[in-house]
Amino acid sequence: MTLEFDTVFEPAHGSFVKVAPNVLRVTAPNASPFTFHGTNSYIVGRDTLALIDPGPDDERHLKTLLEAIAGRPVSHIFVSHTHRDHSPLAARLQALTGARTLAYGPYRPARMLSTGQINTLDESHDTHFTPDITLPDNGLIDGDGWAIRAIHTPGHAANHMAFALENTGLLFSADHVMSWSTSIIAPPDGNMADYMASLDRLLERDDQFFLPGHGGPVRQPQAFMRGLKAHRKMRERIILERLKKGDRTIPEMVRTIYRKTDPHLHSAAGLSVLAHLEDLVSRGLVTSTDTPAIDSIYELRS
Repeated sequence: MTLEFDTVFEPAHGSFVKVAPNVLRVTAPNASPFTFHGTNSYIVGRDTLALIDPGPDDERHLKTLLEAIAGRPVSHIFVSHTHRDHSPLAARLQALTGARTLAYGPYRPARMLSTGQINTLDESHDTHFTPDITLPDNGLIDGDGWAIRAIHTPGHAANHMAFALENTGLLFSADHVMSWSTSIIAPPDGNMADYMASLDRLLERDDQFFLPGHGGPVRQPQAFMRGLKAHRKMRERIILERLKKGDRTIPEMVRTIYRKTDPHLHSAAGLSVLAHLEDLVSRGLVTSTDTPAIDSIYELRS
């Protein structure tokens, strides 16, 4: 199955865009190779509002959000996960609106670090955020003319959630499913087995339209998610093939697999390969000299 990405997107920085009935999108001006044109925040409702993913602590983004809110009360601030491009502005918005914050929980890695191992992604996490309300998987929050169901979708981050706007077919997929790119799965915070299971979880639903954390909408989410699964399985096969050809380290594999990728992104690519190798080791297909890590030695299990 061919996976086709949609990179056509107008972020409309400094303004807000209606993307569905009673849903506005505000894109933060924090463009990067990892955030595309910036982080999408969403405002849900007509009278008393909910805000999904407040975004980075950026003065310009805060100003635009307040313009979109237009003085209306905000009762809830939902946070999909605690990466620094999604959650930090929650504190300032809460101080200005009095809204309660809701999320699966504070930051935590997908697995414990082994002795002496350093989490190279520490700088990407908002370790200060703790929600007022801890959302359970499948929890439903009723608001003023809207209801949002929280769906735990770990993989990109251990505390990642998607939010379904009940009875609309609309799902806010955050960084789990995006139309412009695959999601980054970077251990120890991301986990490939969790990511694949979360795709299966969403495939069991009948949502018709995804609004992601970066880029434009996913208009045929079922077909797109099947393509994401096929893409990951293809990458897994390539890694196994590199091991058959004699590669034993992640840098060796990255140099071949990502030879057309900007070398500045090879570090992130290495973490993606590590996520696959963690999964392959756990399934007994590959062996590692120790706990899977960037500098471990890998072999096919004989």
